[in-house]
Amino acid sequence: MNDLTHLDDSGRARMVDVGEKTPSARRAEATATLAVGKEVMAAIHDGSTPKGNVFETARLAGIMAAKKTSELIPLCHQLPLDHVSVDFDTNETEIQIRATAATRSATGVEMEALTAVSVAGLTLYDMLKAISKTMVLGQLRLLAKSGGRSGDYRAEG
Repeated sequence: MNDLTHLDDSGRARMVDVGEKTPSARRAEATATLAVGKEVMAAIHDGSTPKGNVFETARLAGIMAAKKTSELIPLCHQLPLDHVSVDFDTNETEIQIRATAATRSATGVEMEALTAVSVAGLTLYDMLKAISKTMVLGQLRLLAKSGGRSGDYRAEG
């Protein structure tokens, strides 16, 4: 038997069978940073962005994306999500994007949190690109996860 769970004995990609696993409460938190610069941040704060309220649109896009993760990422299981949140913190040049996803399922919810953060960041970029095309979306990472057989994880730093 192959030790890599997403490959069969012939080396072909496969979806892992989680049918025998016991559902449990699972939660994941992810983050990314959109570096926008002072000009863009000033436009956000004074309400002069050309496409309206960037944060509410990006929040909804992130939540919707989490719900569609299995359609976007091959081999991801479709999960019944109990909760998804997308929040933003700003400083003078960056937007910190943070998403939390939760489920009671037989497999983890990390990809849903990461997808929510990614799409929220891309939505912000789209809504702000008329002001600047030099923005950088990066530092995408899993901050924490809980539940499941592999236990809890919290990123350092």
